[in-house]
Amino acid sequence: MTILGIETSCDECSAAVVRDGTEILSNIIATQIELHKPYLGVVPELASRLHTEWIGQVVSAAIAGADMKVDDIDAIAVTNRPGLLGALLVGLNFAKGLAASRGIPFIGIDHIRAHLYASQMEHPLEYPYMGILVSGGHTVICKVLGYDEIEVLGTTIDDAIGEAFDKVAKHYDLGYPGGVIIDRLAKNGDSHAYLFPGPSLDRTEHPYDVSYSGLKTAVINQKEKFWNGTSVQTPENLAASFQRSAVGILMKRVMKALEDTGLTRLAAGGGVAANSLLRSELSALEKNGLTVAFPSMKLCTDNAAMVAGLAYEYLRDGRASGFDIGASPRVTAFKKN
Repeated sequence: MTILGIETSCDECSAAVVRDGTEILSNIIATQIELHKPYLGVVPELASRLHTEWIGQVVSAAIAGADMKVDDIDAIAVTNRPGLLGALLVGLNFAKGLAASRGIPFIGIDHIRAHLYASQMEHPLEYPYMGILVSGGHTVICKVLGYDEIEVLGTTIDDAIGEAFDKVAKHYDLGYPGGVIIDRLAKNGDSHAYLFPGPSLDRTEHPYDVSYSGLKTAVINQKEKFWNGTSVQTPENLAASFQRSAVGILMKRVMKALEDTGLTRLAAGGGVAANSLLRSELSALEKNGLTVAFPSMKLCTDNAAMVAGLAYEYLRDGRASGFDIGASPRVTAFKKN
């Protein structure tokens, strides 16, 4: 089955053609980063307008890049949740129109589940496994029991890890996107120049939850308090210390979740899964006999290949969407019961 995937949940306008869930024939990603950079963040209205202008060309490029014609497409998948509402609607309505005109199946896909599925396209893991979703809007630790069966163990109680990276970078005018800039600066910094604290969460009520609001506040408003008193106060040292603390908060909960569940397989997904320190820390778990999978860098960012890949699982089970489905900026599935 050859599926055209479309992704417009935020500031990446992407289309991809994927065969049988794993064979990526094309994956076009038109990024808006440079156009949002002056604002040090995504401007929703601008994102929606650019998607409207670009989507036709991006879809055409994806089909051509797969050496196909539109008549060769068996089904269309599109992100319809969660994300920026206006941006989602651009992709959703385009996908509906194209599917209706061709008379082929159509399915709306959860963007978060697609990120969790991305590593499966390159490094298949047997279910169940531990899923780590890290992005600008979400931080989730979960048991992945199947392509559409997920048990949430822990989430952020406030800021997501990627959100914290972006806000710290914005405050210190380090550049945009914040996560990429901080990771780059940290490579030349002393990660112990500042000894930032971790969150104090009740271990009974929040054994696997994370919190980044306190760390963000400490880095932005109280960095002098946590300076070690000897290291030079440079952006590189600040970035390295902040990154070490942010990744450490997550790793502590991941380790506990792995120990308590007994799972021996782990996959990470989302934009922050591209962070070099996080990838290094998770990869080190393989020394303990665990199997760890990451998406390639191009599948960490928002992309349509993961949307088409996950859609294959649904469509193979006969689960398509009606043309009456809408877009949703939020989902409740990735909250604990």
